[in-house]
Amino acid sequence: MQIDKLRGKTLDQLFESILALESVEECYRFFDDLATMNEVQSLAQRLEVARMLREGYTYHKIETETGASTATISRVKRSLNYGNDAYQMALDRLAHKDRT
Repeated sequence: MQIDKLRGKTLDQLFESILALESVEECYRFFDDLATMNEVQSLAQRLEVARMLREGYTYHKIETETGASTATISRVKRSLNYGNDAYQMALDRLAHKDRT
């Protein structure tokens, strides 16, 4: 994993803080303090791109609907195909949550 290069106490603290959040509203508050609007939008956009790629949307449709660049779409696709399956895991859990 690429992120292993950053592994350590401060990154653990960040991830533990995120895991400690108990609601979507708490996430809004935390990320509002933590990151810029552009950073949060970029993360949300990547997850939406992953969802759309997984559902078989074309690059053109994804670009039109999300505003993501083809470079971003390609990067997300590469992660879907050759990454750590984290997009798949998160999207599967969201889909499961929506069904319950």
